[in-house]
Amino acid sequence: MAQMPAISLAAVPGRRAPVVEAAAEAERRGFTGIYCPSLGDAMGLCLSIAHVTKTIPFGTSVQPIYLQHPAQLAGQASYIHEISEGRFRLGIGVSHGPVQQRLGASVGKPLSDTRDYVAALRKASNASGPLPPITLATLRDKMVDLSVEISDGAVWANASRNDMPRSVARIPEERKAGGTVDGQVRPAFFVGNMIPTVIDDDREAAANRNRATLSGYVALPNYRNYWKQAGYEQEMADIEAAQATGERDKVAAAMTDRWLSSCTLYGSANAVREGVEAWFDAGVPTPILVPSSTKGGQMVAIKEMFDTFAS
Repeated sequence: MAQMPAISLAAVPGRRAPVVEAAAEAERRGFTGIYCPSLGDAMGLCLSIAHVTKTIPFGTSVQPIYLQHPAQLAGQASYIHEISEGRFRLGIGVSHGPVQQRLGASVGKPLSDTRDYVAALRKASNASGPLPPITLATLRDKMVDLSVEISDGAVWANASRNDMPRSVARIPEERKAGGTVDGQVRPAFFVGNMIPTVIDDDREAAANRNRATLSGYVALPNYRNYWKQAGYEQEMADIEAAQATGERDKVAAAMTDRWLSSCTLYGSANAVREGVEAWFDAGVPTPILVPSSTKGGQMVAIKEMFDTFAS
């Protein structure tokens, strides 16, 4: 490939050591980044990645802000930033309702909570040391605008490829390039998207695996509203109707190929590689492939991805 994607790795209990080894292998194979979701201990995994790699950029795709005090996270982030010699990026976000409920978090409005948390991180850095670039987990326009205002990047998850050019256009060109902006030296603005990816010549089996992955997301009103805006009003209306009657089979049926192919990658190795190129063309410099498999668990999926993107 002319351009390589980034890969998502998660610190799943019981498989943490192999995942750290996979991070080192991802660097050897030429992946352009490693980004860790909140599943497991993303900050712990990033610390391990700092020690087993030398050149690859890496970071959290989303570290939930309600999980810990900003002073504690600032200390961790500054440490990894220094140890990795500037390769680490701190992605933070409000996460989703089910996660917030599990944490027993007292939540306010996502935009104001995020703004306050970033301000607290930066204040804490006076004691903890310099922070890495901060990226905001985003989806809809107001959070994109906030990321431009207060952070150094935006990372989507399960975004629709057809809608990305419109979303990315909200980011000023001078921010994308980095340099001196309004008297401040700013890094190039990070633009990434987490893309559920299944590699299997049986395209329908791969599609169904991605449907299972996104079944939890279509239950979230914020995501459904985003996908309606992106042009999938009928799919989301059909999903809402099926959810109201508890008909799970109809929920899956409403997750059409048209919609699924816009927010995930699936099918043969060639089809997935072509899909990655389409994401680059849509204005996403860092497509982050989230590996899943029809044939096994996380390590099987990672191997399939390594085989597909052998450099």
